[in-house]
Amino acid sequence: MTRDRPHFGVVGGGLLGLTLALRLAQRGHRVTVLEAADHVGGLADAWQLGDVTWDRHYHVTLLSDSRLRALLDELGLDEQMRWRTTRTGFLVDGRLHSLSNSWDFLRFPPLGLVDKLRLGWTIWHASRRRDWRALEEIPVADWLLRHSGRRTLERIWLPLLKAKLGDAWRRTSAAFIWTTIQRMYAARSAGLKREMFGYLPGGYGRMLTVYRQRLESLGVEIRVACPARSVGRCEHDEREESEATDSRGARGPLCVTTVAGERLRFDRVIVTAAAPLAARLCPQLTSAETDRLAGVEYLGIVCASLLLRRPLAGYYVTNVTDAAPFTGVIEMTALVDPAQLGGHALVYLPKYATADDPIWSRSDDEVRAEFVAALERLYPGFRAEDVVAARVSRVRHVFALPTLGASRRAPPQTTSIPGLYVVNSSQITDGTLNVNETVRLAESAVDLVCGPLSNSCSQSSGGFPDVETAGELVARPR
Repeated sequence: MTRDRPHFGVVGGGLLGLTLALRLAQRGHRVTVLEAADHVGGLADAWQLGDVTWDRHYHVTLLSDSRLRALLDELGLDEQMRWRTTRTGFLVDGRLHSLSNSWDFLRFPPLGLVDKLRLGWTIWHASRRRDWRALEEIPVADWLLRHSGRRTLERIWLPLLKAKLGDAWRRTSAAFIWTTIQRMYAARSAGLKREMFGYLPGGYGRMLTVYRQRLESLGVEIRVACPARSVGRCEHDEREESEATDSRGARGPLCVTTVAGERLRFDRVIVTAAAPLAARLCPQLTSAETDRLAGVEYLGIVCASLLLRRPLAGYYVTNVTDAAPFTGVIEMTALVDPAQLGGHALVYLPKYATADDPIWSRSDDEVRAEFVAALERLYPGFRAEDVVAARVSRVRHVFALPTLGASRRAPPQTTSIPGLYVVNSSQITDGTLNVNETVRLAESAVDLVCGPLSNSCSQSSGGFPDVETAGELVARPR
């Protein structure tokens, strides 16, 4: 390994790891990406559902997602995006209501006029607030009660919070609502009259194919089916240590040991795994660092994908305030042309779950049966026979809970081991978890991970340049 061209190891081949690899390669560095799965993409990967290949989880791009759109443009894909407006539904007391525009809002039966005014005030106030850190110290229910009133809290906000967060809503700060509203108002802040939702024909699977080709053209090595077992300082003999000292005098290099027993050496390593997983991967960290990483509380997701013969109701997002085993209903084909899915309707039924939720112990067949039975109860026109294909995805670490004071406890990206960095979504403290924020996190970390190699980290090649908001509470897994 030569000092004028450092070798970076990136543990994790999701969009965070791929974007880090891209920016590092564009600065002239050698980069190797190690991914445990047999494909790249992480939460943004695709899978086979019946005869259709589409995203394993639901995603949407906003016109105002500037970081993601710049990346798509760099990959030659932004001009192929398709944009449209969508509708939002609310299932309340067994009835489905539209809450897609101001007129729907005024007619929304579950709330009275005063309740609606207070709900509108809550959203308007949050959209213009900038001191989000102060909101981290306020329980979300307390803040919503103060601004929206008790009836709106009990009829709308609490059912949504419980559906999204389970019992963890009690530990969640008001910053959670603020980040959700800020994302949906970003278009208005940018001077757009309304937000548009978009998708790429072929889904994220197509983007990942193009992304991988771009990385490999820059010399990035991508090793799939290569799970890491541990990351840390290599064990050297005295001669190797003297040869491995870098320009700042730190002992190196670093080693990634794979589950297969292979030892891979790097000048720098960036671990993009969820914080508790990173704690286990890096056993040489101090006890304080390990405790801080392991202490980050995550929500996971159990998400059923259903391919149907006909659509349910035509709402992109339907928030369910009635009792249901899932967080909400995402009709993807209210956004995506059904022709992309063989003429079928695609529905996602996500259930966000804490680590101790009993849903993790249920089989896929049990989850499918329970979710389909609930759909039959909530949508009288739907029958189980309408399901063409169904699969269940499970991911235990999706996003870090925005608990009280979460940003103070977010793990730093640097570690006590020179050259070893931990970059993951728990460090997104002023936004919701989505692809745009993931790209922003990766790009903002590049200067830091290049810091110890300042003499060789100069840019060497490439470059890169309303009321319905309440309904978006359940609609952003990524």
